[in-house]
This record gives sequence, structure tokens and C-alpha cells, in this order.
Amino acid sequence: MKAPNRGFTAARRARSPDLGGVQATARLDRRTKNLTKRLQPGDIAIIDHADLDRVSADALIRCQVSGVINVAESVSGRYPNLGPQLLIDAGIPLVDDVGPDVFDQVKEGQQVRLDGETLYLAETVVAKGTRQTAASVAADIAAAKEGLAEQLKAFVTNTFEYINRDSELLIEGIRIPELQTRLADRHALVVAGGYRYREDLQALRSYIREFKPVIIGVDGGANALIEAGYWPDLIVGDMDSVSDTALKSGAEIVVHAYRNGYAPGLARVQDLGVESVTLPADGTSEDVAVLLADEAGASLIVTVGMRFGLVEFLDKGRSGMASAVLTRIRVGDKIVDAKGVSRLYQSRISGRSLALLAVAALVPIIALAWTPVGKLYLGYLGLALRQLWYWLTGSF
Repeated sequence: MKAPNRGFTAARRARSPDLGGVQATARLDRRTKNLTKRLQPGDIAIIDHADLDRVSADALIRCQVSGVINVAESVSGRYPNLGPQLLIDAGIPLVDDVGPDVFDQVKEGQQVRLDGETLYLAETVVAKGTRQTAASVAADIAAAKEGLAEQLKAFVTNTFEYINRDSELLIEGIRIPELQTRLADRHALVVAGGYRYREDLQALRSYIREFKPVIIGVDGGANALIEAGYWPDLIVGDMDSVSDTALKSGAEIVVHAYRNGYAPGLARVQDLGVESVTLPADGTSEDVAVLLADEAGASLIVTVGMRFGLVEFLDKGRSGMASAVLTRIRVGDKIVDAKGVSRLYQSRISGRSLALLAVAALVPIIALAWTPVGKLYLGYLGLALRQLWYWLTGSF
């Protein structure tokens, strides 16, 4: 069964009574991650995203867009990426391969109309492509799976090249700055803004409440933590997607820098007047956060919103994902994904035990109610409840 999409429902209310399709505001950006920061429910998103990954698709769905126009092919056949199927399942129209001219013909905030495979500005056709369906996406994914072996070979080759170039990561790890936050012999929860991070954080509530891990937000993962009701102890990353609110939350800030010491995000942190330290290291900010927790002595590292499988690595679309393999080799059995924790972890007090405890507590109360003292107590309790009821009803 297809999940309903509230954004698509909202857009239906904007249908023109005289023209077919959906009329809505156009928002466009060549970087999907930047676009999702500006999208409003019912907007039509215009992107340039070959091999649309599931993290980006999930973000578009959460923004409740009424349609997605892609300059590129959402499934190029390079590997079986999962983003297009998510959009189709959510009931969001997806039109592919419309060509780059749409960025010249449509401006941010203009009213456009999507009808089938055609995008109109007033009565002018500004883009036309391939309207994806469940069947067409399934066929594209099936064809892409045939070439997955070649992508696996390329991924392995890239990993070996990375090992040859940066083998000291495996041997020596990274040199972390002096931190105020103590991680030694504690659990560390490293949160990135990847696929299904909301669900994973929800599943970990009991674990967080009981073990009180050091909470580390990786760039936009800090925003996700605050949204879920948690304040990060540490924020690690290049600071390109973390909010000002998160940076000013009181968390210790670690700016990820290139090996030569250049940190693109440092200027932004300094402009906000927030104290920070830099950490020069190769690899992604996600991997740097995990390595930092390991080097600081964390006994267990639980990750949320990070990539583990081959398809997820290919989704990332960067050669640096080879560093993720080395990071996991380096950290060893310290690291575990949130999904594994949520499946294995149970609160020490089970629901059955709580139920038995409640029954055991009720037994003496019921027995006492049959005694003269118990009846007198219940009489006083009833009188007190009636007085409370009269006070409440008299207050309105």
C-alpha cells in the first residue's frame, strides 16, 4: 500500500479549475540538500540530481512537495539507487531528464504547472521529460542491478587506493584536540542526518535514558538531535548544514579540517562568536566523529543516520566513502548501528514485570478495602475526591 503524502494532498487544493495538473510554487537548486532548506509544503522541487539517493528523497518527502522535476536521470543505471522508488511510493510525481534549460527559464518563487510529463510557466512549456511510474522505476532498478558487480569492483579498487595513500589511519588513527567533554569509558551516540534518523532516535529513547551516552551531532545531525529533544554534547563537521541554534546550544564544537589544516567552516563558527577547536583529518565528517569517539576512549559507539551497506556507500557518490570502510576496521567491535541496538536492547524492567508489579500492588489494597479500616479510608478518599470535583467544576 502506498503511503499518503500530505504535500501532494495540499497541492491538489491548488489545482486550477480550467487547467490540468498541479499548479504550485517552483523552488530550484542544483544541490538537493540546499533546496530542502527552502521548500514549503506543496512546492514543486526542481533539482539536478543524477541517481537520486534515498536520503535526499526522504528529505523531499518530509518537505511535502507536490512534484519533483529532475534535470538529470534519477536512475542512471550505474547502481540500484533507492530514492526514486521512495518518491513514487509516497505518491509524489517524478519527471526525469528534462535537461538543464529549465534553470534558465524558471525563477525561484514563480508559479508553475505540472501536467503529466510537462512543466508549464503560464502557457509556455519550460520543461518536458519522462514521467516515472512504479513500473518504470522497477525496470530501471532491475537493469541497474546487472551493473552492480562493476560498481563493486570500482568501490574495492578505490578502497585499496585509499589504503595505499592513507594507511596510517589504520595504524595510528587520528590526533584529536584536547576536549572538555569526557568520553573515556562511556558510550558515544554519533548522529548524522541520514536515512530514517528520526525513527532510529525514537527507537533509542530507552537506551539514551538508561545509559546517558555522550551525544555527538555530525553537521546537520545536531539539528536532528535538537528536533528530537536532545542537546548535543559535541558537534563535529565542516559546519555546512548545522543551524546557528545548534552551534549556539552550548555544545563543544569540533571543526573538521583538511589535512593541511584548512577548515572551510571555521569562519562561520568564528563569526557567531562560538569557541571551537579544529581536527585535521581525511575522510567524511561522519567517519571523523566516529574516530574521535574511539580515540577519546569511548567504550561503545552507537551510530544513527550513517551508511553501512554497499548501496548506501554508492548513494553517497564520493570516493571518500572508502574511508568509511577503514574507519570500521579501525574501530572494530566498538561500533554498532542504531537499528541493531534497538533490536537487541530492552529496558531492564520489562513490560511483563511492570504489569506483575502493578497487580502485586493492587492485591493488598483490595484486601484492605474489605476491612473496617479500609472502608473508613475509602470513605474519606471518596469525600476528598468529591470536594476536588466540586472545586474543579466551580472553577469554569
